[in-house]
Amino acid sequence: MTMLADFVAAHQAILGLIVLAAMFAAFLTERFPPSVVAVAGAATMIALGMLDEKAAFAVFSNSAPLTVGAMFILSGALIRTGVIDRVGQYVVERAARYPRLAVIEVFGGALVASAFLNNTPVVVVLIPVCFRLAEALGVSPKKLLMPLSVVAVLGGCLTLIGTSTNLVVAGFAEKAGLEPFGLFSITPYGLAVAAAGIAGLLVMSRLLPSDYPPSQPGIDETGEQYLTELLLAWDDPAIGQAYGDAALGIPAASRIGLIANGRTLTGRDARGARLEAGHRIVARLDATALMTLREEGRFAIGIGEPAGEATAVVEVAIAPSHRAIGRPFSEIPFLQRQRVALMGVSRLRHLPGPTLGETRIRAADRLLVEADAANIEQLRSNSALIGLASATATAFRRRRAWIAIAAMAAVVLFSAADVISIGAAAFIAVAVILLTRCIDAAEAWGSIDGDVLILIFAMLAVGSALDQAGSVALMVGAVEPLLAISAPWVVIGIVYFTALILSELLSNNAVAALMAPLVIAIAPVAGMDPHPLLIALMLGASACFATPVGYQTNALVHAAGHYRFVDFVRIGVPLNILTGIAGCAALALWSS
Repeated sequence: MTMLADFVAAHQAILGLIVLAAMFAAFLTERFPPSVVAVAGAATMIALGMLDEKAAFAVFSNSAPLTVGAMFILSGALIRTGVIDRVGQYVVERAARYPRLAVIEVFGGALVASAFLNNTPVVVVLIPVCFRLAEALGVSPKKLLMPLSVVAVLGGCLTLIGTSTNLVVAGFAEKAGLEPFGLFSITPYGLAVAAAGIAGLLVMSRLLPSDYPPSQPGIDETGEQYLTELLLAWDDPAIGQAYGDAALGIPAASRIGLIANGRTLTGRDARGARLEAGHRIVARLDATALMTLREEGRFAIGIGEPAGEATAVVEVAIAPSHRAIGRPFSEIPFLQRQRVALMGVSRLRHLPGPTLGETRIRAADRLLVEADAANIEQLRSNSALIGLASATATAFRRRRAWIAIAAMAAVVLFSAADVISIGAAAFIAVAVILLTRCIDAAEAWGSIDGDVLILIFAMLAVGSALDQAGSVALMVGAVEPLLAISAPWVVIGIVYFTALILSELLSNNAVAALMAPLVIAIAPVAGMDPHPLLIALMLGASACFATPVGYQTNALVHAAGHYRFVDFVRIGVPLNILTGIAGCAALALWSS
């Protein structure tokens, strides 16, 4: 054992690189999830003694992943209060009329927002919107999620506060007595990188995966759409308005038609019809939207009428032995015998219709039923109905939406103004939204993507191990003699691409912190102003697209879109090259 310990101690820098190479190979083969590979790599380095226990557990005090967790909760509050749903509705309606313009608006907004905000929460907020936009455009969400991360990263390269990496490098420059960086000092070079990245995305858009991920984020994780009917009351504000123009609180894309005077109208006939009391709107909505409409009380939902006011909503499925299979739902026996309301019908991989009452009953149809306790017990004893359980979806808390928006805005404004760190601001905001019941505690913890957090923590541990073992210093030191004798544009390129390669595997901030002192030291040796080299370090350590672990937003969309590791390699490597050349060329013009 002593000999083994001596061998590891003598060669730990090389062993660290071997472990890192093995991890990269495991990432590519995808036999295990990236978080598992990262944990295994960190554990290997601990077992070999390259990372001591104190340093290993010190990563859990790092504010970055904890801030990401807090931002997940804040994003969950925006979803829970219906903010994301409203934005999604707007995007979907814009996409139906102007699909290309909607894409430009979403991605342009992400680019600008990421220049001034932490791009991680920007991506967290826009991921559900991209799912909605993809649905409206009829494309896979994978066509939008990876570009969303790329655009957010490019936005972070536009200003000094765009990423924490920029601030780390600027801090080293100030400590060394150099002229401080201004907010827009890196903007001209960031614009060159952003322009090249966006152009590359447009050219390579066909290479983006087109298969569909198995699920999409949101409160209603089932993704089920229920066919329903909404009865207009005599005092509804939409009475007298044209169906196509009326503000019904239902996305236009979710409306199917109108039942007026016993006739079912669709398309142009429905759009021009004047709404009257007793008309029924036929729509296809998810369970959360239905529960929200029920809570708002504007419409009588579905067919039938529940007894009393103390009602609840249950989910139940049609058994294969049900004797009413093949008959319309308006004739289902429990509606005839009980005071219940059939709120909606969902059918796997099929859209029922044309109306709720006319839909023919099939085995395994899922129903949302509203009833009081006594009638729910009768439904439970019905052998033709299976799997009866309380509805899992809950209504949006729209009245608290302003609190969730204000909390997120306060995090952005106070952190941008340097009043308080983004991590501290996010934790205060989490406390506010929990105390004001924007989101329940169980829902808040459930909104945290533990896989992403474990991946970040484990890679921080790997980065610490490589630093302790001398592996990173070995890699950086190998290029130092070359930097000292090269032309300025070569030095800029070496700094940029060294930072880029290291940041694809390690923490961006760790790479920035490790390389900044070296870059400042070699600048006078190369006869150069340190500022273009430091900006090259900022851009190279941030503009990482080739691996899911290269940047936090990559990890977010990797998990949300269920991408393969190789998807990032195929798109990211050409983007890295294009943006690297553009950034280095712009910096070389300055230093020439």
